[in-house]
Amino acid sequence: MKKLTVGVLFGGVSNEYEVSLSSASSVIQHINREQYNVVMIGITKDGRWFRYYGDIVSIKEDCWSEHPSCIPVQLSPDRSMKGLIELVNTEFRFTPLDVIFPVLHGINGEDGTVQGLLQLANIPFVGCDLLSSALCMDKPLSKIVTKEAGIPVPSFIIATKGELEVDLIMKSERLGYPLYVKPGRSGSSIGISKAYNRDELIEGLKEAWEHDNKIIVESHVDGIELGCAVLGNRELIIGSIDEISLSGEFFDNIEKYTLSSSTIHMPARITTEKEIEAKDVALRIYRLFGCSGLARIDLFLTPDGTLLFNEVNTLPGFTATSRYPNMMRGAGIEFTDLLDRLIQTALEREGI
Repeated sequence: MKKLTVGVLFGGVSNEYEVSLSSASSVIQHINREQYNVVMIGITKDGRWFRYYGDIVSIKEDCWSEHPSCIPVQLSPDRSMKGLIELVNTEFRFTPLDVIFPVLHGINGEDGTVQGLLQLANIPFVGCDLLSSALCMDKPLSKIVTKEAGIPVPSFIIATKGELEVDLIMKSERLGYPLYVKPGRSGSSIGISKAYNRDELIEGLKEAWEHDNKIIVESHVDGIELGCAVLGNRELIIGSIDEISLSGEFFDNIEKYTLSSSTIHMPARITTEKEIEAKDVALRIYRLFGCSGLARIDLFLTPDGTLLFNEVNTLPGFTATSRYPNMMRGAGIEFTDLLDRLIQTALEREGI
């Protein structure tokens, strides 16, 4: 059987650039080379695209773009030429691609921008499409859609840059402290803060505005956070649910990647009945947003048993020990098999 050529996209013009390098390194390392030829495509922080022929260590250590093997490339938007146009010395060379795995996190990678480019080029790709990616990345919009669908969400307000700070503070304080202040479109908990009073709220707003021109302020929810990993297009598989147990303030950017004061329990310490309910809610949200390929749906579980929507991650962390792969491992799907299934979902969606 002919090997498929898979382009693995990594890096990106995003504040989650370093997270992408970690995820992509793991994907490249574990992908089945007996089934797939891998073409590594790196995007620098300033938006330059290169085909990379070096080792995985250089990707992890973020010195890949200095490697002498790097060749400038661009993705062909021409549907009759599905692949990469490479500039080799003074000549152009074309490399066909059967499918692309965009291992990109955050803005300009997970928010529909790259997905739109790939859809325009008609190249099959792993993960959600343009609309679904954009909607899930936008925390304010995703909260509105979920709430309108009858799924409970924490109390929140939305603000855009230019709104009077005094009005924003007054509206926020009506929710009651403590409050979470979040950039509207950011991942890995970057730019998020927790405020217990007005001074901390003002500082939190200042921090959030540095990352986006739209923010969301949410009420604190007493309870635990559950993660639900979903895989597939029409026939869906849901992994073992995990639970974040915190001893600090919240699961911030540092805590997500160090677990210095928190523990992730997998499976979650919840009843069978609540597990079934959480999976049902997660699948409902996955379908509501039109997700495909994969997503991690995060929920809150309150002491009275209520499940509330937190957010959808259309490309969660993807090292072999990250939450999404671990939840799928709990469902009997090992990492290499998971990568294969994801590639197959991309081809299935395109009818290949």
